[in-house]
Amino acid sequence: MGIISAAYAILLVSSVFVFYLLNIKYRVGFLAIVSCVFIASFSYLMLPYILIYSLINYYLGRKLPDSENKIALFRTGIIINLTQLVLLRYSSFAIDPVFQLFDSNIQVSGLSEFIVPVGISYFTLQGIGYLVNIKMGWEKPEKKFLNFLLYITYFPKFLSGPIERSNHFLPQLNLSQKFNRKQIAEGLRILLIGVFKKLAIANQISHYVQNAYPDLQSVDGLSLWILLLLQPIYLYFDFSGYTDMAIGASKIFGIDLLPNFNRPFFSQNMTNFWKRFHMSLSSWFHDYVFRQTAFKYRKWGIMASVYALVLTWVLFGVWHGAGWNFMVLGFLQAVAIIYEFFTKKWRVRIFSVMPDYLRTWFSRIVTYLFYAVSLVFFFAPNLNSALIYFSRLDNLSGPEMFTPVSVQPYMVIIFIAAFLLLELIKVDFRQMFNRLMYIWSGDSRMNKFFRWTVYSIIITILLIVGNKSEQFIYVNF
Repeated sequence: MGIISAAYAILLVSSVFVFYLLNIKYRVGFLAIVSCVFIASFSYLMLPYILIYSLINYYLGRKLPDSENKIALFRTGIIINLTQLVLLRYSSFAIDPVFQLFDSNIQVSGLSEFIVPVGISYFTLQGIGYLVNIKMGWEKPEKKFLNFLLYITYFPKFLSGPIERSNHFLPQLNLSQKFNRKQIAEGLRILLIGVFKKLAIANQISHYVQNAYPDLQSVDGLSLWILLLLQPIYLYFDFSGYTDMAIGASKIFGIDLLPNFNRPFFSQNMTNFWKRFHMSLSSWFHDYVFRQTAFKYRKWGIMASVYALVLTWVLFGVWHGAGWNFMVLGFLQAVAIIYEFFTKKWRVRIFSVMPDYLRTWFSRIVTYLFYAVSLVFFFAPNLNSALIYFSRLDNLSGPEMFTPVSVQPYMVIIFIAAFLLLELIKVDFRQMFNRLMYIWSGDSRMNKFFRWTVYSIIITILLIVGNKSEQFIYVNF
């Protein structure tokens, strides 16, 4: 069941009606059942697997605080979580080659074809984060299994996040979600924007990437340069589109999910960029990997932070997939952040002689270009393909890879520009943005007419571009 499909729309709409008709004490159980149905639509074997996974982590969480062997029990939980992730996600890269060395035909990667582990990278981090919180005393174990099951399986976020924190999600389940028209209207608005980002922008760009990487030798360098600049836009609108849909759908049920994006392309360095892009993942690695590692090796002084940064970002890259290209992707982020840390004073002195607007935009452009270059390792199927990509940039001749889209190309450019312009106004022209929000949110007849005109235009555009059934990028992770 794709998240942009008639089946999902029917599931969501019918669930909302039933949810608010039910007695409050049955609502968590109902959402858990709906989430299980959603998971089973991908793989009926995934459903019992996720139930067992949830039960194990729930049990470990309940036993941890009072256990005489707290450390051993905690390590057992972490090993269980990581082992199932490696077996179902990384066996083709880390396990199968070992058996091949001994001329064995055993292929552990076949398990993933049997179970189809959708969402595993996301719910595993949630399970690990929950156990760490319990072990550190940051929260108390969840007593109700249905609440914990919903935390793991909640269908709006299950496929691609945001990666929820248990101490943010679980307390909301104890609140009575009353029918709130403004909250539901806000949720629908966010959801509609997410659909627009996916269908009207990301889907119009996606086949450019898909057409390039399978046969890089036949793509001219000029097209690859254009693609290099286009990839961050594609990834941003695709993934933030999913996030908006998840946050919007969840808000309709009265549950707030963690934010995942905060106008990342207006960051002036990579350190700030990763506080704005895929925020739920980068903050998870910062809290549970970087801080824990830096504290453990604090006797090393500044090198403890350097080591923790490299480890954190390499694992960040590996989280995205089994391949050397993803390791390089993570390592590049670590190098950039370490560089920014050690050269901060030097850069401040140099940029202090530049006008503010020039310094700001120079920093933003450099940050964008660095991220664009690193994304080659994200989209390339392997490290060799990434190297071929860079080697072809000087060859400006050859056939173009660009093909027609379902709307005119200039329309896609207008959509992208409109979104980024609004983000720029919010970042750099706060007073102007507040005026726009006043016009948008007003209760006068003209304000309402303006809002519904915008909604009508968005819906009309969505009907024109149609649903090309392009999968969300981060569903693969």
